[in-house]
Amino acid sequence: MLDIEALCRQFNGRRVLNAVSLRLQPGEYVAIVGESGVGKSTLLNLIAGLDRPDSGRLALDGRDYGGLDEDALTLLRREAMGFVFQAFHVLPHLNVLHNVALPLWLQGIDGAAADEPAQQLLAAVGLGERGTSWPRELSGGELQRVAIARALVHRPRLVLADEPTGNLDPANAARVLALLGERIRAAGAIGILVTHSREAAATADRILRLTADGLQS
Repeated sequence: MLDIEALCRQFNGRRVLNAVSLRLQPGEYVAIVGESGVGKSTLLNLIAGLDRPDSGRLALDGRDYGGLDEDALTLLRREAMGFVFQAFHVLPHLNVLHNVALPLWLQGIDGAAADEPAQQLLAAVGLGERGTSWPRELSGGELQRVAIARALVHRPRLVLADEPTGNLDPANAARVLALLGERIRAAGAIGILVTHSREAAATADRILRLTADGLQS
């Protein structure tokens, strides 16, 4: 379960998030929409532990993690979270298969035990023949699909996606959104999708709107 209670964040004296609260159960997949600048990406970064709230509480499976030190947060992200952000963060010195396998390597899983699930995910996002390619050889849309495969390969308990289909054509966008939802629900994970796209938001179980007053159904 993910518990967010009265989360607040401000920058240079300007409050971006004001007492945002949310509780999600395993298997829930929600989309967060809202106007540009309302704080959607800020909220996602706080949930991911990439930024610190000014006040409020964050807990995953009953464990309060908002105040953990950087080493403990890194370990939590590595084991429990999967990320698809607007910047792909695909590593140029690793081929496509190894980029997808990276979260498994970081958990001490390597060789065929890492390569096989990585290859399965690449096939699921339509890149089954590109495992030996280098990131520089892929288009922006293909790199986004690599990032999505990497986010799912270690079966995280929490999947966070920030505009994951922004660089995809409609057919591939529909494909990866279906894959995200399917994997989140099948694994009993929690999924949070931040998007401007009505079509993307409609693939989630429910849609929440972020405003200056918090999250609204």
